[in-house]
Amino acid sequence: MGSSLSGCCGLNNTEKGANMVAGARTSWRIFTYKELEAATNGFSEENKLGEGGFGCVYWGKTNDGLQIAVKKLKAMNSKAEMEFAVEVEVLGRVRHKNLLGLRGYCVGTDQRLIVYDYMPNLSLLSHLHGQFAAQVHLDWRRRMKIVIGSAEGLLYLHHEVTPHIIHRDIKASNILLDSDFEPLVADFGFAKLIPEGVSHMTTRVKGTLGYLAPEYAMWGKVSESCDVYSFGILLLEILTGRKPIEKLPGGVKRTITEWAEPLIIQGKFKDLADPKLGGNFNENQLTQAINVAALCVQNDPDKRPNMKEVVSMLKGYDPRGKVIQNRIESAKYNDELLALDQTSDDDDDNGGDSCDMEKNGYSVFGSMEVQKK
Repeated sequence: MGSSLSGCCGLNNTEKGANMVAGARTSWRIFTYKELEAATNGFSEENKLGEGGFGCVYWGKTNDGLQIAVKKLKAMNSKAEMEFAVEVEVLGRVRHKNLLGLRGYCVGTDQRLIVYDYMPNLSLLSHLHGQFAAQVHLDWRRRMKIVIGSAEGLLYLHHEVTPHIIHRDIKASNILLDSDFEPLVADFGFAKLIPEGVSHMTTRVKGTLGYLAPEYAMWGKVSESCDVYSFGILLLEILTGRKPIEKLPGGVKRTITEWAEPLIIQGKFKDLADPKLGGNFNENQLTQAINVAALCVQNDPDKRPNMKEVVSMLKGYDPRGKVIQNRIESAKYNDELLALDQTSDDDDDNGGDSCDMEKNGYSVFGSMEVQKK
């Protein structure tokens, strides 16, 4: 892909694109609106997979039998246009087995649509807290597969693609699962491309409360370490089965780190494991993964590992050459930030609201509910 969306928009509707990334060839094509309308049965309600602040996602099937997910923007305001441009730009650059790639897109006078491969097992969120949670499809082996695959996808974004990419919205609803429960990191609408030699940037806060690193949530300082923090929260969520922010009786809100920290300090790792696992987990792997999560969610971003170190530690190596500390020392959101959290007990399938300090919205992948055949 080119470096700007405007260059893409002028392509003929039948033209295909390709880009060499990390030795692999990525390909996409331009779809016509009529093609996608036909594939999704006229963007019918029956085909709707989810709806978010910027649009809807529909299941579809092309004439050649390919199952697709089509993200259709609701309105073409400047914010939606920017998200569309960023996502197409990023998806056109990346190629990794644990990143959801670009199948194609459609640009019309007043329409913007992005086409992805359809993921039959929907999102990680639907299995942890949503419609599939009671069926316990996620045994220990699958959970560790999802953990390591997601970490490797982030490692690629941070260290292997040029320019480096910060995702900015790592959460359970943005981890999609294919038919083999292989994880794919999705939804790059908030992503930032980081120029060579730049370690951090200051920007408007976007993302999902509960996963946001404290320095980003409070001061807008974004760096690769912010994704590391979000991954640490995601890791705790996968291991424990708990939400990043939960409501207690009386309306009090508690973060997953506030709940986990006392148990981690006391070394009660088995008490942290998701009860739905029924005790069927590898205790050594659990201890290692909890320790990795504790490192990732440190208050000081300089104390957090990078994603190369995270992947190595999750695979049983400690590149830091020392025993991992078993204390979180994490920051706690202040009351003003917690007040922005709009999740409720009925929000199990929507992944929580993504946080934009100008206007709240959430990932269109967050509310995927219907599995199409």
